[in-house]
Amino acid sequence: MKSLIVISLFGFSAAAANAEALPMRDAATHTQLAVTHQKASQQDPMLKQTPAKGPDPSKVNRPESLLGASDIICFNGAVTLVPKRAILQMPKNLVDRLKYQPGAKVLSWAEFYALNRGWITTVEVSRVQAEGNSPLPEETTKMISKSGNLIVATYQAGPISVLPLKQAPAANTTPAATAKPAATTTPAATTKPAATATPTPKL
Repeated sequence: MKSLIVISLFGFSAAAANAEALPMRDAATHTQLAVTHQKASQQDPMLKQTPAKGPDPSKVNRPESLLGASDIICFNGAVTLVPKRAILQMPKNLVDRLKYQPGAKVLSWAEFYALNRGWITTVEVSRVQAEGNSPLPEETTKMISKSGNLIVATYQAGPISVLPLKQAPAANTTPAATAKPAATTTPAATTKPAATATPTPKL
């Protein structure tokens, strides 16, 4: 018991000695803290960056909703969606089928088309044609103009938007430089015949 008391007293005295050896620092005043904060603020690298110019990227190029980017085709209690510009022709007598009917059942394009082949015709287009980089064949455009059905553009059997045909940039046809008239050749000077020597008469 005595040994435990001696050890504890020794430990306490050693801790007290170490505490006396440590230098005591004064508490920082409000003024010192303010100066330190000001220096740190002046050295902040974020303050040197200039604000980005232009529109806020979080507010532009937001994706449209599915309904906002689609056209509705609804008939006989069923409805489906196709991308805008996928409908190449809509006859006037079928315009009311682009309106949603309350209670209509949503179907996929394949299901809806299978039930309505009688008044819907599809036109398969290539990716280049859908992007507006190549026109549709003449026979296709003639068929569309003569058909009385709703015409939907498809790519690999799925509806696809067809952008307006892009106009090819007009070639800068610079008129050919007018050829200068050929230089008129001056006829060579006619050489005079050599003078004939007249023989001197003999005396």
